[in-house]
Amino acid sequence: MKESWSSVDTLETNFRPLVVIELAKGTKEETIEWFTKRIVDKKTNGGAQLLIKPLVTENGGENIYLVGASHLRLLLGAENVGLVKECNDNSMRAFTYSSRKTFKDFADDNQNFLTMSECQYIIKHELENLRAKDEKMIPGYPQAKLYPGKSIVRRLLTNGILVQIFPLHDREELKKLRHTWYGQVKIGYQPLDEIRCYFGETIALYFGFLEYFTFALIPMAVIGIPYYVFAWEDYDKYVMFATFNLLWSTVILEVWKRICAVMTYRWGTLLMKRQFEEPRPGFHGVLGINPVTGREEPVYSSIKRQLRIYLVSVPFVCLCLYFSLYVMMIYFDLEQWALDYHEENKSNFSSLMLYVPSIIYAVVIEIMNRIYRYAAEFLTSWENHRLESSYQNHLILKVLVFNFLNCFASLFYIAFVLFDMKLLRQSLATLLITSQILNQFAESLLPYWLQKRYMKKMKERMHSLKMDTDLSLVEQVNSEKEMGTYFGTFDDYLELFLQFGYVSLFSCVYPLAAVFAVLNNITEIYSDALKMCRVYKRPFAEPTANIGVWQLAFETMSVISVVTNCILIGMSPQVNALFPDSKMDLILTVALVEHLLLAIKFVMAFVIPDKPRDIQIKLAKLEFESLEALKQQSCLPE
Repeated sequence: MKESWSSVDTLETNFRPLVVIELAKGTKEETIEWFTKRIVDKKTNGGAQLLIKPLVTENGGENIYLVGASHLRLLLGAENVGLVKECNDNSMRAFTYSSRKTFKDFADDNQNFLTMSECQYIIKHELENLRAKDEKMIPGYPQAKLYPGKSIVRRLLTNGILVQIFPLHDREELKKLRHTWYGQVKIGYQPLDEIRCYFGETIALYFGFLEYFTFALIPMAVIGIPYYVFAWEDYDKYVMFATFNLLWSTVILEVWKRICAVMTYRWGTLLMKRQFEEPRPGFHGVLGINPVTGREEPVYSSIKRQLRIYLVSVPFVCLCLYFSLYVMMIYFDLEQWALDYHEENKSNFSSLMLYVPSIIYAVVIEIMNRIYRYAAEFLTSWENHRLESSYQNHLILKVLVFNFLNCFASLFYIAFVLFDMKLLRQSLATLLITSQILNQFAESLLPYWLQKRYMKKMKERMHSLKMDTDLSLVEQVNSEKEMGTYFGTFDDYLELFLQFGYVSLFSCVYPLAAVFAVLNNITEIYSDALKMCRVYKRPFAEPTANIGVWQLAFETMSVISVVTNCILIGMSPQVNALFPDSKMDLILTVALVEHLLLAIKFVMAFVIPDKPRDIQIKLAKLEFESLEALKQQSCLPE
């Protein structure tokens, strides 16, 4: 790097606020002075070399600061975090300041070479990498211990001194995005590139997957309608539909990998190198030496963690699963009561009462899922995982296991214990539709209504004040800091995962499931867009190359769906009539067909490449050039 950090100016006349830091009220002056000094100090002195200004409010009692950076500082930061940008020859390469002229649209006076979300990501990265040098504690807070290499921001967060850090919205860009994204009702693709530029790759990939999954469901919905209308009780005709469904679930997941690779290559994240993971903020232990980095940091025994997992977490999850099954049996008692009531009265009201137990059970399932989520987060945090990736994997596993059993156990019981296909159709339809309505209300409509009420009160209060400072900026910061925090795409992917289960697991019994899924997803696109733009704070961009562990979760669900659909078809009277003398022949035939379909699925997954040929060639070319560059460096005389 030809440009040294010492040449970066920490003063800039055109200060552009990008990130907001809110400290707790009553934070000691010496703490604020020390923290802000570390933010503006040069990199050579262990600082972040950023720009920071206090936000002047009407009462002056709030410790709110605006953070920005000079253009040169952001360019050097882009190289530091490994951002990948498009070159003049249309290839994608990691940005370096020394070769900046080779990148498309770069100019020394072009402040838009880096998107605002990329600038905010760089600032977040630099703030999180502010580390203690020789300090033993946070000044003014003796209980907030520090040691060399400890992240200052994470210590401030865990001790409640730092309330929150969040990126500011760009009102003009957000207005344009809202108009093109959901401001008009139209049939078309989402502006994924614009979403990526504003919110980052992780959120853009979620909306890309949601859009792709919705379009992929359309063939299932179109085929399912005539099957529903003309062949309701004729299960042998569902064999073709179920077979198509099983092959469809494999093809769409494999094709998605290719589409995902194309998008992330265009965005540059497919080429980004995985950074070394630092300990997560909540990790604690006795001070020790990390054998990899050689730095002093907390160390926690893996044996203690395993004991916590297997002696506390696993029994607790099993207890929750048992409770879920107990609630399920209560639901079946209610179903029997509703059926007996209908048999006695035979009225329109009694017909409606047949659906009441399923609706109540669907509501209870959603409540239990949300309560369990909080318990799973607490348990996973208590397990004290060192890395954020490990924490997320354990949390996802806990939540997926419970949600799968809680949502689908009753359907498996009805299908394979009660053998009641009519009740299975009714329960599946009720659970699917009720859960979709509840999710739309709880995730988007209710938060939007509450946020709108708060914004109205806040604007009335702000405009009643006479202030000399920039009222629009103060108003924006005060409104955004009170918005809800978007905690990531976990719940959104979980909702799609459960929907995929409803569609694929029992497709031969209720072909209309795909129709309701398509209708829900169309409204989901608009409601999720609304909550991202109007309800929540702007989240920091997070570069990612794929949808992560959710790809494996969807693939696992598709394998389970092969087994369930084969068994359901084998249980049908029409198929049983083909084997009047030997049930063993029927079981062996169903097992053979199931194994054959699984084999076809795995062959298709193997045959369809995860990346298109042109992307593979481009990646191989970049790897070859990197190896050649390393050879040339090693051959240079010392």
